[in-house]
Amino acid sequence: MNLHWMLRAKRWAQNPPSAKQVKFVLAIIAVCIALFAYERIMGWPDWLTPNNVGRMPR
Repeated sequence: MNLHWMLRAKRWAQNPPSAKQVKFVLAIIAVCIALFAYERIMGWPDWLTPNNVGRMPR
């Protein structure tokens, strides 16, 4: 771990994020996990898969 990250950790320990900010980050992580789980269970929809058209001619 280099000095930059140690100083950053020190600043973060002195001024921790607010509870509102922590809840916001946890909510975003929960949404991402829910989307991942839905995609794993239901599969990827065909309408979101792009057509394989190849390269554009110049």
